[in-house]
Amino acid sequence: MNGPMNHRMNRREFLTGAGALVVSFSIPLPAGAQQAPNPRLEQLDAWLAVGGDGKVTVFCGKVELGTGIQTALAQIVADELDVAFERVHIIMGDTALCQNQGPTVGSQSIPNGGTQLRQAAAEARHTLVGLAAARLGAPADRLTVSDGAVMAPGGAKLSYAEVLGNRKFDRKLDRKVKPKASSALKVVGQSIQRVDIPGKVYGTHAYVQNIRLPGMVHGRVVRPPRQKAVVARVDESSVKGLPGNVRVARKGNFVAVVADREEQAIAAARSLKVEWSSAAQLPEMKDLPAVVKATPAVERVLAAAGDVENGMAGAARALQAEYFIPFQMHASIGPSCALADVRPDGVTLWSPTQSSFNVRDSVATLLGRPASQVRLIWVEGSGCYGQNGADDVTADAALLSQLVGRPVRVQWMRHDEHVHEPMTPAMVIGVRAGLDRDGGVVAWDYLLRSPNHGKRPAFGMAGNMIAGAELGMPERYGIVGADRNARHSYQFPHNRVRFGLMDSSVLRNSSLRGLGSPQNTFANESFMDELAAAAGADPIAFRIRHLKDPRAIAVLEEVAKLSRWDTRPSPRKDRTRAAGDRRAVTGRGVAFVQYNNTGAYVALVAQVRLERKSGKVRVERVFVAHDCGLIVNPDGLRNQIEGNVIQGLSRALLEEVQFDRSGVKSVDWRGYPIMRFSDVPQEIGISLINRPEQPALGAGEPAGSPIFAAVANAIFDATGGRLRSVPFTPERVRAVLA
Repeated sequence: MNGPMNHRMNRREFLTGAGALVVSFSIPLPAGAQQAPNPRLEQLDAWLAVGGDGKVTVFCGKVELGTGIQTALAQIVADELDVAFERVHIIMGDTALCQNQGPTVGSQSIPNGGTQLRQAAAEARHTLVGLAAARLGAPADRLTVSDGAVMAPGGAKLSYAEVLGNRKFDRKLDRKVKPKASSALKVVGQSIQRVDIPGKVYGTHAYVQNIRLPGMVHGRVVRPPRQKAVVARVDESSVKGLPGNVRVARKGNFVAVVADREEQAIAAARSLKVEWSSAAQLPEMKDLPAVVKATPAVERVLAAAGDVENGMAGAARALQAEYFIPFQMHASIGPSCALADVRPDGVTLWSPTQSSFNVRDSVATLLGRPASQVRLIWVEGSGCYGQNGADDVTADAALLSQLVGRPVRVQWMRHDEHVHEPMTPAMVIGVRAGLDRDGGVVAWDYLLRSPNHGKRPAFGMAGNMIAGAELGMPERYGIVGADRNARHSYQFPHNRVRFGLMDSSVLRNSSLRGLGSPQNTFANESFMDELAAAAGADPIAFRIRHLKDPRAIAVLEEVAKLSRWDTRPSPRKDRTRAAGDRRAVTGRGVAFVQYNNTGAYVALVAQVRLERKSGKVRVERVFVAHDCGLIVNPDGLRNQIEGNVIQGLSRALLEEVQFDRSGVKSVDWRGYPIMRFSDVPQEIGISLINRPEQPALGAGEPAGSPIFAAVANAIFDATGGRLRSVPFTPERVRAVLA
């Protein structure tokens, strides 16, 4: 796709041009994805299309973010339909062609979106076989299907294309057809190569940054260094005479420029003089933990068993600790980009968003148009893993196009992405626990403090996008997310988990990969390690002692085998204690999580090498045991786990948003470094536990959750020093060793 797409095409026109028959199914959507009742959802009308050439087109509301779901979902459909994988093509995230399956978030593309498509394909196969039976004069239960052809016992056969004959079903969903048993799956479970990789490797894949529209102009938005500043004055004469037919556009506190060429728009944005009113100053970075604890919060109990206070009073030994996680950003290597064409008769957006329908609805609110007049065409961007700038830049392009009356392309600059994207918020977690005389945990008390992690624009929440906020539209909360994995999986007689939801955040905040799971797992699994050390127990044996779920125990036992775990208490006895010793020390640490308490099971071991003089930590090896139920594509799953590990290590060792009273200082890669190839572990060992009899669970986020704790526990094992703040920079390591 090197040119503009036909942005006026509707589903009827698509099907006419493709010569395909649509097969669609009403499948219950998650509560967060449901809109007003839609009678069409009860009809076979929009999930699959079988073309005259026998190829199958799938209309999918989920989108490919580099995680491989385009391939995995095609495998699921191919298996249920009994067609070759190569015959399945997926259109993703186009609000005019696809069903609303909810945002591509929460590791739900396979368990949620995949389940929906699997049921749709199973229903389609059942219907096609029934139609073929009437034509072939044979009972449906005696027919077989191979590569999209229905065959009778005598050898007669009809292809799916011949059976359909461009006729529509015009019938309601049966809902009684069961998908195939796991033992009958042939394509699912195979390491099929990802369909999107060749184009990306050879440079032929078109990202949203590559799209060009006839007559479009390039835009850049001019924003203040601090949030919530108000425009006092715009000097349009400051860009007068610049090349490129420069034009200034303003509405409320939204200020932008457009020009014929991108470099001209960049120059104009840099030259435009804007005076901003003073905004509230930020606190000092060193005071951030105290600010988090002092911010008003509404407390609620997430888990309660027994009597924690009595349990603590009767404990033989009591411990407590506090953990801090700062602001971290998505740091997408390619800045966000989007295009918009706002016309009187309709609006078309080209966006890399994770949530096509939610952003469509919110942009409609922003523009004052009904959602029925807005079409969002999803085009892949540079990756996101949470709410980066993709939604915001889509709103920027839409508002600019409305103001200037032309198609507009907006690409953020590096400083836009680093300063203005919504970041994962700072969190403080306090834990205390009591041990009995046998070293068992008798009481556990956990208190999390965090603002909301879910501020995606949804259900018309235009104020959750920067452009909407600049027009004075209110910000509204979506999902909370901070409490993800605050509840642990262990069995304690007395247990209490509390969550203090803060009413504000120092910096703009929303979802980053895993939401609160990596942070809560850091606190839970670090403190479990502290308790194991106090009890003089091996860290893995200590965890297994307090678990009952056999799948949780299995991943811990498997990672112990995989890593050749050195069974003993931490820290290691031969660590160097002498002050000023320059020798490097090594250690191993473990952490476990069942993602979001309902998802995949992961146990992870990190092996580190630490230079005592410099404080530099090198993670040399990582071992992961992973159980996500039925595995759709083993190679794709390994890719996901490796990506989780590398991004998690980058967050654990390097990433922290720097700011001072005047604003965010992490405006480039020097101010916000991420892991380089030279820092990647020399080995990432993975053991996949396939459970075909179990539902498939998502893998986009779980393996990243135990990283912080596993590395911190390995540092403790090597040195006896406990790090309770992320990231584990040389300065923090040296402070602990001192």
